[in-house]
Amino acid sequence: MIGTTVARLREAFPEAEVIVADDGSRDRTAEVAEEAGAVVLRLPRRGKGQALSAAERAAPPGALLLCDADLQGELEALLHGGGDLNIAAFAEQVGGGFGLAKRIARGLIELRCGLELREPLSGQRFLSAAARNACFPVAAGFGCEVRMTIDAARSRLSVREVELPLGHRATGRDLAGFVHRARQLRDTIYACGPQGINYRGLRLPLVGWKVGVTGGPVVAAAAALGLADDLWSGPERGFRAHLRSGRTTGVLKLVGIPAVGLLATRRVSGALLVGLAANAVNQLDTRPGRALKAYLAAAVPLDAPIGVAVLLLPYDLREMAMLGDAGSNALGAMLGLSSVKRFTERGHWVAIGALAGLTILGERTSVGDWIEHAPVLSWLDRLGRQT
Repeated sequence: MIGTTVARLREAFPEAEVIVADDGSRDRTAEVAEEAGAVVLRLPRRGKGQALSAAERAAPPGALLLCDADLQGELEALLHGGGDLNIAAFAEQVGGGFGLAKRIARGLIELRCGLELREPLSGQRFLSAAARNACFPVAAGFGCEVRMTIDAARSRLSVREVELPLGHRATGRDLAGFVHRARQLRDTIYACGPQGINYRGLRLPLVGWKVGVTGGPVVAAAAALGLADDLWSGPERGFRAHLRSGRTTGVLKLVGIPAVGLLATRRVSGALLVGLAANAVNQLDTRPGRALKAYLAAAVPLDAPIGVAVLLLPYDLREMAMLGDAGSNALGAMLGLSSVKRFTERGHWVAIGALAGLTILGERTSVGDWIEHAPVLSWLDRLGRQT
């Protein structure tokens, strides 16, 4: 249907550029769209939200009109809906499931920004330049529309629904339809939680708090301190910058994580190991999979837990989720606690010296650059990562 959709959009909006974000399709979607006159971005399969964010970066400045590839109907009225974010509400519903994903999406939007919507998951949307600036990059996967609505409303922009006689290829009540809606529900829940921007400028859910949930009280405390930094951190980077600024979430971690380690181990060496290990893993969390690979490499000889890291690694490598400081600090705390158990007192101080050296190196230069210029480490670092 993509050819027909593009042709109708070009006819309705002759002055506009039509951009198709081809999210790793395996058929002739890209070729048909180009033949119909669209500019096509060929992307790896990363999900709807990331595809939309890539297309937005490629679009010229100004207002945006978003629509799904299987749209049937006219969208001109959506441009004149009276809001910064105008959302198309289908006049007639065809197909669909039991409405669970939609009801939960409505409830989450109302909870986060007090807005009541009829069609919270509609992909047909007009964004003014102000709404575009407030909403992009959008949340990952099928949670992009819900978070877009929340971001626009919380930025004090007007959000309107416009009823239109539209149609689309609805998912049914079969296995494929229920799998799709399960993914939609998962992405919607993640989109309403903590978010981070990765090095590519993609907006991803921060899922590192899961490490804290599974790691016990000490690890949970380190994850909570890291999550505070994820949510409220300023522009400061590195120990010196945080100490100069005074009251920052970085200083809170600098004091809080070793304090938790001291309470747990009753040793100064334990406090230093937990704090320095948390910082070391955090320093490595600048590229997909890097921190988790380093954690797993250290966790095996230290007999630290590896289950949650193994589960998170594919999502981190494929840029579908991020650890954030919550995850990297929690992983580091687990390594620190395991080091206390495995090493002798002398071994504690050797490890402390090595971790302190890595911290100093990170203050003076980029550990990531050092890894990327070492051939073997660079190869291991890129292994499994999408380009």
